Amino acid sequence: MFAILERLDSVDALPDKKGRVKLDFRKKHAEVLHDFRPNLYSGGIYFVRKQNYELAYQFFDEYINCATIPLFSSYHYLEKDKTLPSAAYWAVYCGYKLRDPKATLHHSYIALKDSSNYCLMLQYLAETYYMENDTVRYFKTIEEGFKKYPTFPYFFPRLIEYYSTRSEHDKALRICDEALAVDSLNQNFLFAQSTLLLNTSQYDKCLDVCNRFIALNDSFPDVYLNAGLAYYNQAVEIDKNYKIARRQHGKVMQLYKNALRYFEKYRILAPEQKNKWALPLYTIYLNLNMGKEFDTIDQILRNMEK
Repeated sequence: MFAILERLDSVDALPDKKGRVKLDFRKKHAEVLHDFRPNLYSGGIYFVRKQNYELAYQFFDEYINCATIPLFSSYHYLEKDKTLPSAAYWAVYCGYKLRDPKATLHHSYIALKDSSNYCLMLQYLAETYYMENDTVRYFKTIEEGFKKYPTFPYFFPRLIEYYSTRSEHDKALRICDEALAVDSLNQNFLFAQSTLLLNTSQYDKCLDVCNRFIALNDSFPDVYLNAGLAYYNQAVEIDKNYKIARRQHGKVMQLYKNALRYFEKYRILAPEQKNKWALPLYTIYLNLNMGKEFDTIDQILRNMEK
C-alpha cells in the first residue's frame, strides 16, 4: 500500500500542460496511510524478534521515510512523531546485525536522538566505523562513549587498545586513572592498569595494583602472571649484566623468590598456560637451586618441544 500510493502521489504531483499542479489524491491517500503507519513500526519489531533483520529494516526504513516525502508533509512527522528516533534506532540495529555499513549509518542521525539507546548507538557506530577503517570517527566514537559511559564494558578496553597499539601508553594510563576515579574497585580497570604498568616497566606500581586486585579477587589467573613478571623482569634485567648481577646477587635472588609464589599460583589457576609459566619457573628454579622442581619443569619443557 505504501509503495504503490507513494508512487501514485509522485504522478499526482506532476504539472499539467500549463505547469499547474492539482493534487487529487494526496489528502485522501495520506489519511489512509497515516492510520496504517504504526503497523510499519510494529511489523519491524515483529521481524526483529524473528531475527529477520533484512525485512525488519525495510519496515523501519519505510516508517522513517514517511517523515520526508511530500505525501505526508501535512503531518510533520519529524517534529511531532515521538516514535521516530526509536524506529531509527531499530533501523540502525538491523543494519548493524546485517553488517551493512550503509544501512547502519543511513538513519543514525535521527537514531542518536533516542537518548534511551544512545550508549548502544555509539557501540554500533563504532563497530561500523571500525569495519569501514574510518579510524578518525572510530576513535571519536569510543572516546565519547567512554566519557559518557565509563563503566559500560565496550568502550574502555577499545580505547586502551587504541592508545596501546600506537604506543601512547601515557594516554592509556590516563584513561585507567579516569576509569578508576569512577569505580576504584572495577577489576577490568585494575587489570588493564596493571598490564600497562608492567609493559612500561613501572614494576612497583604494577605490583601495588596487582595486590589491590588480588585483595578483591584471588582467583583471577592473569593478575598473578602480571605480578610474577613484575618481579621476574627486574631479576632478568639485572642478571643480563654480569658485573652488576655479581654485586646485586642477593637482590636478584630475592626478586626470583618474590616472583616464585606468584608464578606457582598462576600455574595452579591456569595449568594449561604452560607457554606462559614454564620458562619463567625453569629460570627461577635454576637460580634458586630447587633441584626437584627444576627437574619437573625441565621435563615439561622437553615435552612441549616434541
